[in-house]
Amino acid sequence: MDTLSALVNLLLDDDKKAFRLFLQKRNKRDDVRNIILFDLINTDDINGLDKLYKKAKNRDSYHALRKRLQDNLLLFLSQKIFERNSSQSAEVMRLIVVSRYLLENNLDKTAFKSLAKAEQLAVKLEEYNLLNDVLLLKIQYAHSAAAENLELLTARLVTNQQHMQRETKLNLAYAFLRQELRDVNLNGKVVNLTTLMMTTIRKYQIAVSDLMTYKSIYQILFIANEYAAIYHDYRFIERYIKRIHHFLKKQTKTNEQQLFYHLYVLYFLANFHFRNKDFAQSDKYIAEMQLCMDGKSVYSVQFYARQQLMSALNLYFTGNDGKAILLLQHMLTGATQKYKQEDVEDLRICLTMFLSLRQDKNCLRQLAMFQHTDQWYEKKMGMLWTIRKNLMEILIHAKFEHLDLAMSRLNSFKRRYSAYLASTHEERVLKFVSFVEKYLIKPDVVFHPAFQQDVHQLLKANQDIFHLCFLSWLIATWKKKSAYQIVMEHLAVH
Repeated sequence: MDTLSALVNLLLDDDKKAFRLFLQKRNKRDDVRNIILFDLINTDDINGLDKLYKKAKNRDSYHALRKRLQDNLLLFLSQKIFERNSSQSAEVMRLIVVSRYLLENNLDKTAFKSLAKAEQLAVKLEEYNLLNDVLLLKIQYAHSAAAENLELLTARLVTNQQHMQRETKLNLAYAFLRQELRDVNLNGKVVNLTTLMMTTIRKYQIAVSDLMTYKSIYQILFIANEYAAIYHDYRFIERYIKRIHHFLKKQTKTNEQQLFYHLYVLYFLANFHFRNKDFAQSDKYIAEMQLCMDGKSVYSVQFYARQQLMSALNLYFTGNDGKAILLLQHMLTGATQKYKQEDVEDLRICLTMFLSLRQDKNCLRQLAMFQHTDQWYEKKMGMLWTIRKNLMEILIHAKFEHLDLAMSRLNSFKRRYSAYLASTHEERVLKFVSFVEKYLIKPDVVFHPAFQQDVHQLLKANQDIFHLCFLSWLIATWKKKSAYQIVMEHLAVH
C-alpha cells in the first residue's frame, strides 16, 4: 500500500467528509482534481485512477496532484489531531504557546498564572522537556514584576536538566539494546542478554534506581520479552519480573503518561505468565489491563487488540477453544480499519493456528489471507514470526494431504532460513524441519518407534507452549488424534 492510500485509510467516515469540505474551502479554481483523486483512492477505483490522466505526458501532472493531495491530507490530520488531543501533555503545550503570546503583549500577570499551571502539569506528568520550556520562558521574563525569584527558578531548572540527562541516558541505552536485538532477529547475532544489559548500563552510566520507573520498566520488559521469544525461554527473566511485581505493589496512582507504559508492562507480564503456562496469573494481568483501559478511548484503541489476543490465547489453552476462536473471528471483522497492521497479522496467525490444531479446514482460508512476501513479514513482523508462519503453512498443507505443495514450501523454507537458523544455534528448529521432511517423503515413518522417541526427546528439551504446538502436529499423526488434543493432554500432565 502506498503512503497516500495508507493516509486515507487512517480517516474515519466523518473525517473523510470533513476532509472533502477542507479541500473545497482551499480550492481556488473549479478545475482542481484533488477531490476526484481523493474519492478514487477512497473507493479503491483503479480504473478511475487510470482514466484521471490518460496520456503518458500527463503522468508528471498526476504525481504533482498526488503530492499536493498528500500535503493537504497531512495538514488536515495535524489540525484534527491537535483539536482532538485533550491530553494533559497537549494542555501544557497550549499553555506555553498562550503564555508566550501574552508575555509578548505585556500581559505578564496573566501569562505567569498560565505558566504556573503549565509547570504544575509538566511536573505531574514527568514531561521534563516541556518543563524545561516552561522554566526557560519564566527565566527569559525574570525581569518582569510578576516573575518569580530568579535563584529559585535557576535551582528548579538545574534539577530538571538532571532529570532530562537521566532520561536521555535511558533512551540511548534503550535505542542501543533495540539495535542489538535487531541484529539478533535479522542477522543471527548471538548475545547474552544479561551480559548485554549490564554492559549497556555501565556504558551509559545508569543508576539502578533510575530503572524503577514505568517507562524504564517497559523498556526493560520489551527487550527481555523479545530476547526470550527469540530463544524460546522465558524463565531467565524471572528475576526481573519479581522486581517489577514489587514495584507495582508500591504504586497507588498513575498519571496519563505513566498509564501508557503501565498498560505495556501489564501486557508483557500477561505474556510472560502465559508463556510459562501460568494462565491464571496471566488472566489477572489481562483483567487489570481492561480496568486501566475502561473509559480511556485512546488507550482502548491502542491496546485492545493485544489484550484480546492474550485473552484468546489463555482461553484456548485452558480448554475453551470454541470461545477463543469466536473471539478472534469477531476481532478480525473489519479489523484492518481499526487496528495496526501488526496487530491484525498477530490475530490472524493465532486464529490460523487455533483452527489448524483442531483440524478445521477453515485454517486454509485464513492461510490464504497472508498475501505479503516473506521479506515484508521479516521486516514488519520479525524473523521469528515469519519462520513460525512458514512452518505452520507447511504443516497445514501436510495435514490436509497437499504433500507436493508442502514439500515445495519446505524446500523454499530451507533455502531461505537454514543458514540463519544455523547461525543462531537453532538446532531444535532445524531438527524439527528434518522430522517434517522425513514425514513428507515417507508418511509411514511416524509409526517407527525411533522416530517417535526423537520427537518426544525434542519436546522434552524445550517446554515452550508454541514449541509444543508444532511438535503436537507430528505426534497427532501417529496417535490419530487432533494436535489440539495432544496439546491439552500434555498441559494436563505438566
